Amino acid sequence: MPKDYSRTDRIAEQIQRELAQLLRLEVKDPRVGMVTVTGVEVTRDYAHAKIFYTTLNGTSKELQEGLEKTAGFLRSKLAGLMKLRITPQLHFVYDSSVEHGSQLSQLIDRAIASDHNKSD
Repeated sequence: MPKDYSRTDRIAEQIQRELAQLLRLEVKDPRVGMVTVTGVEVTRDYAHAKIFYTTLNGTSKELQEGLEKTAGFLRSKLAGLMKLRITPQLHFVYDSSVEHGSQLSQLIDRAIASDHNKSD
């Protein structure tokens, strides 16, 4: 029977917390501004981690390049903060779910408003 909360899940959560702090306090690259880490997926062998992020400005090529450029720095900082034998390579992926959620919310608001206009 598998455990409900695996070690890879715990490591992913810790990486997410640590990266949020590092991005906010340590990264000096001007391309990397207001970034929110929305999730982390770690492979079973801990060699790679997908870091899902979003930003208020929407996706941009410059931001992606800035994150890829700082990946080595962030990985070395993570290695010092986390007591792991293997620190995963970081791969940044833009998370568009927040953007899609906002669009759906606007569509729902418009539909409700049009229903109110029709009933008047």
